[in-house]
Amino acid sequence: MEEEAAARHSDALALDHLQMLIRIPTVSRLDESLIEWSRFDEFTSTLALLYPRVHAALSLDIVDGYALLFRWRGRSPGDETVLMAHYDVVAADDATGWTHPPFDAVVTGSGADRIIWGRGTLDDKGAVAAILEAVEGLLGVGFVPEHDVYLSFGHNEETAGSGAAALVRELEHRGVHPRLVLDEGGAVVEKVFPGVSRPTAVVGVSEKGMANITLTVEQSGGHASTPPRLTATARLARALVRLEKRPFPASIPAPTIEMIRTIGAHSTPLLRFVFTRADTLRLPLIALFARLSDETNAMIRTTAAVTQLRASDSANALAERAVAVVNTRIAIGSSVTATLRHIRRVVRDPLVVIEASTPSEPSPVSPSTGAMWQLLSETISAVYPRAIVSPYVMLGASDARHFTSISSHVYRFTPFEMSSAERATLHAIDERMHVSTFLSGIRFYRTLIERL
Repeated sequence: MEEEAAARHSDALALDHLQMLIRIPTVSRLDESLIEWSRFDEFTSTLALLYPRVHAALSLDIVDGYALLFRWRGRSPGDETVLMAHYDVVAADDATGWTHPPFDAVVTGSGADRIIWGRGTLDDKGAVAAILEAVEGLLGVGFVPEHDVYLSFGHNEETAGSGAAALVRELEHRGVHPRLVLDEGGAVVEKVFPGVSRPTAVVGVSEKGMANITLTVEQSGGHASTPPRLTATARLARALVRLEKRPFPASIPAPTIEMIRTIGAHSTPLLRFVFTRADTLRLPLIALFARLSDETNAMIRTTAAVTQLRASDSANALAERAVAVVNTRIAIGSSVTATLRHIRRVVRDPLVVIEASTPSEPSPVSPSTGAMWQLLSETISAVYPRAIVSPYVMLGASDARHFTSISSHVYRFTPFEMSSAERATLHAIDERMHVSTFLSGIRFYRTLIERL
C-alpha cells in the first residue's frame, strides 16, 4: 500500500511539473526580435527548481544562448548516449477554437481518461519533462549509469535549429561520438496501416531533407486598370500550377520497404501476402500508397507545398515583385540539387527565378539491426508490450539531423501513444495528450537508461 501511495504521489508530482513547464510560453519565431527571451530564462530557472537532483549531480552547459546540455557522468569512459528533446514551441497567439487556453495546461477527465491540454504537451515539452523525471527518479535511488548520458535540449527546433547544431559542435569539440542518440519523431500509433489492429511503434531511422524554394517574378508594375497580358502574379501562378500538376517521381526507399514488411506481417491474410513481398511488388505498392492517404503519399516521394505568397501591397496596383515560398521535403535517395532541377524543369520559365534557402539533405539511415536497435526495441516492448516495433522514415525535420555527423545510431522516437486525433493537433489547435501516456514515457526513459 505504501509503495502504491508513493507511486501515485510521484505521478501527481510529475504531472504538476509538466503543467508548470507548459504554462511558460517558450515560443520560438523566425524573426528572433519578436521572441520573449525572458520566458526562456524563466523556463531554465524553473527546471532548476523542479529537478534539484539533476542540477546537483549533472553538469550543465548553455550554448547558443539557450540550448541546454546536461552531462551525467558514468562509471566508464566512452559509449555515450544522448537523449534529446526541445523546449521551444510553435506559436498559439490566437486562442480562438481551443477547448482550453493553449498555455493553461488544464487537466480534464478522470482515471485512464485524464487529458492534459496545451501547446507543447506532444511537441516537445512532454518529452523534456519525461526525460528529466526519469533521471531525477534514478538519482533518488542512487543509480549511476555505466557510461556518460547527455541530455540535450534545444531552444529553437521549430525555427532555425541553431541550438542543436551548436550542441553538436560542443560534443564534437569534446570528442564525443555517441553510440546512441534518441530524439523526438515516431510514436506509438494505431490505425495507420491497412488491416493492422495492433498499435505500432514507429522509430525513425532517417528523416527527409528540407528546403524552402523561393519562386520570384519581377516585372514592371503600374495601375491595375491596364494590366499586361501576363502579370507577375499570373506568371507566378502558372508556375505553381505546373508544379502542382507534375509531382516528384515516386519510389520506395529501403527503410520504408522494411516498415511495410514488418507491419504488414500483422495485417489481414490478403494484405499480408502483398506487404511481406514488398521487394517484388514495388510498383503496385507505389500506386497504393499514392492513393491511400496524404501521409502514405508523402512516404514515397519528395513533396512540395506552397506555404507563403507575397505580391502587391495595394489592391489597385500591379505587383512589381511576386514571390512564392514552396516548402519541400526531400525523399531519401534524392537531394536538394535534384529537387531544384525538377522544379526548374517543370516550371520551364526563365523569368521565374528559383532559389533554395535553408537547405538540408536527407539524413543517413541508421541501422535497424544490431545492439542499439535491439535495445530500443526491447525497451519499447517492455513499456508497450502489444506494439509492433518498426523502422520508418520521418517525414518532418528534427534536431536529430544535426547529430548524424557524430553518430551512426541516431533514432527518432517519442515514447507516447498518440491517436490520429491527437497527432492532428501537432502544430494545431487543441494540442493534448493523455496523462497516462506521459507517465508511460517516463517509464520508457527510465527503463532505457537502466538498460544502457
